[in-house]
Amino acid sequence: MAWDLHKLFLRHANGITRSLRRRGLSEETAADITQDTFLRVLIAPPAENITNSNPAAYLYQVSRNLGINHQRRERLFDKIDSFDEAVANIADPFPLPDAVVYDRQRLRLTEAALAELPDRSRRAFELHRLGELTMSQVGQEIGLSTSRTWALIRDAYRHIVIRTSGL
Repeated sequence: MAWDLHKLFLRHANGITRSLRRRGLSEETAADITQDTFLRVLIAPPAENITNSNPAAYLYQVSRNLGINHQRRERLFDKIDSFDEAVANIADPFPLPDAVVYDRQRLRLTEAALAELPDRSRRAFELHRLGELTMSQVGQEIGLSTSRTWALIRDAYRHIVIRTSGL
């Protein structure tokens, strides 16, 4: 092959870069692919038995193929990056092991604190917090006024907070 790549580069490099830019590649990427085109032809020239009388057309074809390959890789990387982000954004429905241990310790302390309460206070607290009854409904259930029921539940809250504040 009797191609003078230096002269071909001087004559066609800008045109190849513009051609790649028209295909949607950035200025830097187009320039890199133009360089790669000439490097590819230098390293692996067309076969001697192939008569190629139009080196410019051959260079443009090589650059076009390299540009297509680049865009395919970019689309693949975009999909991979999107997949990684999607996977990272999936929330694990299970708590971390240390959170499980902490919550179990806190629950044991809360149970112990509830067991220490007088029966009426514990019952009022459980009806209000666990049974989701209003203060008035709790008062009717245990036979106390709303204000007295409120005081029992408030005192139960205080007791539980004091007993569980160690964690």
